[in-house]
Amino acid sequence: MMDTAARHSILVGIDGSQSALHAARWAAEEASERQVPVRLFHACVVPPMGPHVTTVTTAAMIESLVEQGHHWLRRAREEVRAAVPELTVRTDLRVGPAAGEIIDESAKSRLVVLGSRGLGGFKGMLVGSVSVGVAAHGHCPVVVVRGRMPDDPPPEAGPVVVGVDGSAVGDAAVEFAFEEASFRQAVLVAVHTWLDVSVADTWAALPRDIDWDSVAEDESRLLSERLAGWREKFPDVELRQRVLRDRPVRGLLEEAEGAQLIVVGSRGRGGIVGMGLGSTSQSLLHHSACPVAVVRPEA
Repeated sequence: MMDTAARHSILVGIDGSQSALHAARWAAEEASERQVPVRLFHACVVPPMGPHVTTVTTAAMIESLVEQGHHWLRRAREEVRAAVPELTVRTDLRVGPAAGEIIDESAKSRLVVLGSRGLGGFKGMLVGSVSVGVAAHGHCPVVVVRGRMPDDPPPEAGPVVVGVDGSAVGDAAVEFAFEEASFRQAVLVAVHTWLDVSVADTWAALPRDIDWDSVAEDESRLLSERLAGWREKFPDVELRQRVLRDRPVRGLLEEAEGAQLIVVGSRGRGGIVGMGLGSTSQSLLHHSACPVAVVRPEA
């Protein structure tokens, strides 16, 4: 019964950090809109023990970590209850590596929501390794919640921005973005970047007489065609299209200034099979001023 409920729930990684509490509140609002429960999840990471450490000492340490984990889960539950009192909230605690445990649980979750940086994050670190690892290998959409700085609260208003590249992964991201814009009654900005300028500047074989205006018109037409079906499915969403001759990361970040969410696919159209996370997605996780949703198509 729990597995069925879990597949419809939003999983939130909790580790005692302020960033995780921001994620819990964000997930609560999301769950309320989707009318699904929230599952607050903590993995107790047991540090490596030397040969001189006794079994009794190890057991005592694990007991202490579990007690601390339950404390963090109770605190997160209070935050969620304060944000959305009527929401169904469950808690779960495991002993094991955080990224691996969350990735396993993502296979039976609707959405995973994480803070951008854990309690043990180094000062100046833009995003934590657990967040990057889960975004790269999770089995469902993953949202990394952050503000302009990693520990800042996320913005509550502004448009939803989605990167569109025409790939199967990109189509899954577009669907997710339309759903989010509809839930949030927000403007959706669809961004398509059609040429990496760093390549254009250095590729000697690139023809010198390209009609860039004509190329831009073709790319705009293709973007409209890619979005036509989604516009019909979500007629309530105000859609704005942006076609940019620019690097994907820079184009998305500029268009997302003041946004409340950026949505991207897990890998771009040129991604290598088997690679968990594309360079654009990784860069956005590190430099976005708002939450980033990394979406992969369902198997």
